[in-house]
Amino acid sequence: MYAFSDDFRAGLTDLMRWRRDVRQFRSDPVEEALVQECLATFSLAPSVGLSEPWRIIRVRAAPARAAMLANFQDANARALAGYDGEQAERYASLKLSGMSEAPEQFAVFCDEETGKGAGLGTASMPEMRRYSVVGAITLMWLHARTRGLGIGWVSVLDPALVCRDLDVPKGWSLVAYLCLGWPRDVSLTPELETKGWEARAASLHIEDR
Repeated sequence: MYAFSDDFRAGLTDLMRWRRDVRQFRSDPVEEALVQECLATFSLAPSVGLSEPWRIIRVRAAPARAAMLANFQDANARALAGYDGEQAERYASLKLSGMSEAPEQFAVFCDEETGKGAGLGTASMPEMRRYSVVGAITLMWLHARTRGLGIGWVSVLDPALVCRDLDVPKGWSLVAYLCLGWPRDVSLTPELETKGWEARAASLHIEDR
């Protein structure tokens, strides 16, 4: 059994602290070899029934990017309309997408109808396929950080429109829209905390039953 050193464990903890949801990107390109290196981490990820249900679309064409940005802008406007007063002002001050600047963008889907894995572990919990995709994204996110890159997960989107505009197969569901690139700056404190939107919980909610 491989034994990890104290230095390795400390470094891993630091890496998890420095994994931030990046919204402010430089426009500098990311070299292709580095993009492929980040994407390759998906092949290391665990998945329910070894189904590997992740499906990735690299959004590069100008019309596709324009459609994704318009989707975000419309969804963001609708979300803003749901707040009032001070909270609306706070929401309007948040930068919730780096889509205008990030050099690399990926739409990550779950193939809900994949035959790989023969349905093991999904008969009672089909959502396990999507959880598997999230786990793979986390590995990519951590690896990108070790290379100085940042990732931003854009969740203010209409998933059905993303599927339509990217013309994905029936049975694919959107899990994440990711922006990847060189961050303008990196902080240990989440932007939502610095802008006064929310604070981290002081302790974990753990119960014995």
